[in-house]
Order: sequence, then structure tokens, then C-alpha cells
Amino acid sequence: MSFRLCNSPENEVRANENHMEKILPWLKLKNVPGVGNLLYKRLLDQFGSPEHVFNASESELCRVPGITGRIAGAILSPVPVDADRCEIDLATEKGFGFITLADPAYPALLREIPDPPPFLYVCGNLENIQPCVAVVGSRHATDYGLAAARRLGSDLAACGITIVSGMARGIDTAAHLGALDADGSTIAVLGSGLNRIYPSENMELFQKISIKGAVISEFALNASPDPHHFPIRNRVISGMSLGTVIVEGSMNSGSLITARLAVEQGREVFAVPGSIRSYKSAGSHYLIKQGAKLVQHAGDIIDELSPLLGCQCPIGGRDGASRTCLSPEENALIEAMGPYPVHIDELARKLSLAPGKISGLLLQLELKGSIRQLPGNFFTCSS
Repeated sequence: MSFRLCNSPENEVRANENHMEKILPWLKLKNVPGVGNLLYKRLLDQFGSPEHVFNASESELCRVPGITGRIAGAILSPVPVDADRCEIDLATEKGFGFITLADPAYPALLREIPDPPPFLYVCGNLENIQPCVAVVGSRHATDYGLAAARRLGSDLAACGITIVSGMARGIDTAAHLGALDADGSTIAVLGSGLNRIYPSENMELFQKISIKGAVISEFALNASPDPHHFPIRNRVISGMSLGTVIVEGSMNSGSLITARLAVEQGREVFAVPGSIRSYKSAGSHYLIKQGAKLVQHAGDIIDELSPLLGCQCPIGGRDGASRTCLSPEENALIEAMGPYPVHIDELARKLSLAPGKISGLLLQLELKGSIRQLPGNFFTCSS
């Protein structure tokens, strides 16, 4: 069952209002003390719907593994629904919607994990978004990491893959932007409610993602971005994806939690290597040592997932095809730059070029989007 309101015409709004009573049992069961996502799923498997759960007897409820007499009593006790009605009213006002496990549009892979969210708050469209690949990493990323995440997001999205991430600062934001650069689909999974966008500076990104994909959350609309929400959120990111790519992450990074969850869910794990001197890549290197697939470009991900994708997608970055539009001098300059920021004087020395010539080439590459200038006359590749 879905309940969608985003920009609905008047007749659709009326139809959605008629579904309010059908949505209420889903929220009501979620709020029963002791019923977490795992037990919620077992109850649905046993009884088919929240309505049937509430109509069951105590003895029938207690036959479900994990349901104690206390929990069964809580399920059967009268529970005020005023707060749930207010939640639906707020969703109506904001143009958000609900999608439940009973809805065919519920992410198929997410449905397979042991403790899927019974329903998701949605702004956007979750239909026709498979297959998905998650791209996550450090909030305090280097320019190298940001460029890598954005390029991966763009190249994968150009192949029709939906990019899933958490809309956090740093790598997550770069991955979403990369997908949008390619006019592709992307999904943001929040660790807060849809009415509490975090970080606040990503409000514009929130709007863009909701047009080209969806922003989703399992938390109540006004839920704060509490620290314990993010590991919960991470299982959704990995759970709805064929594979998870870690782009920069320290050893205590939440990205490693996402990688561990992906392994537990039977999904593929990928990692982008960085400098051996960078603690921000220590987590990525650890994952590679543990067997994660090393990623240099999107083609590495496509190759590994091709049996699941059912196709092979051409990736410009695999063989340098993305540079065919550059002149020999421009390509030589790109090669001289390498993966990390380089000062203009160092580039001039490497290529034995006059300052005026090197400045002209750098400007041309900036205009083509191949490089970016950093403070202090340092330059770095955009991909």
C-alpha cells in the first residue's frame, strides 16, 4: 500500500485522504512498545497486514517468535491514534507520502533483509529505480575523495544505475551530485525525519533529489538527526543496494558500519583506495585487505555486478575515453597532475612550459570541467 501526496492534483488528494484509515494501522503497530522492525516483519509474515494483527487473539500473537505475553497485551490494548493522525496530516501538508511493505514499489532488495522498515516516508518516486548501488564515505572528505565520489556517481548513473547515499556532508553529497550531473536517478536515505533536513545546507539538494529520485526515511517526520539513528539508517542504504562503495573512511567511520551491514545482508562491498599516508582512507584500505573489491573507476563496479545487472555498460573512465576530446597538450597536463593537488609552478617544471602557456592550458581544462583550481594556485583533476 502506498500513500503519495507530492504535488497531487485535487482528485488525487481526495483519493489519498480516503486511504488515511488504511495507513493508520501501520503507524499504530509501529508505535506499540516492544515491536521493532524485526517483530513487525514477523507479524506481517504471520498475519498479512497490521489490521489482521490487531484482530488476532493473544494466543495467536504469542505463537509468533519473539512475541511475549506483555507485547501481545500491548498490541491488543487500546492505543490513542491522535498523534498518528497528526503525522498523516503533516505529511499531507508537506506533500510527503508513505510506502509500505505491501506496496509493489517498495524497494525489492530492502524487502529481503531481516528487519526492513515496515513503511517509509517518501518525497519523490520510488518506482522504477532499480538497480541501486550505494556510494558512501567521510563527511570530512579530501578533494580527491570528493572528485572520486562525484565521478563514480555520474558514471554509474549514466549506466542507468540509481545512486543511493545518505545526503550527509562530504562523500554522500558528492555522490548525489554526480548522479544529478548525469541526469540520473538518486535516492537519499535520511537519519532524521523528512521535516528535519540534515544538514540544513542540503535543502536545495533535497529538492533536486526528490525530482530525480526520492528522499526517504523510516523516522517520524520531525525526528531529529540523533547519533543512534545513523547506524539504523545505514542498513537501509546497504539493504536496498546491490553493492556498497566506500570512498574515504577512517577506521571509526560510519561507512565501515555500512560495509559490515552490506556483508551481513549478502551484498557486495567495494572500496576506493587513497594515499597510504591518509588516515581518511585507512578504513577503505582495511576493507580491501578484508576482500572488498578495489575500485579505480566505475567499470570495476559494473564488471563485478554485471551478472546481477544482466548487462555490461560502457564507462568512459575505464580506458580514458573521456579524454578523447582533449588536445595532446591537455592530456599531458592531466597526466602530470596525478591524483592529488599540484601547484602551478610544479606543473610548469614537469612539462617545461612557460608560465603563460601553462596558465592558458589550465584555463581551458577548467572551462571543460576536467580540472578544478584550489586556493593557493593548486590544481586537481575533477575526475
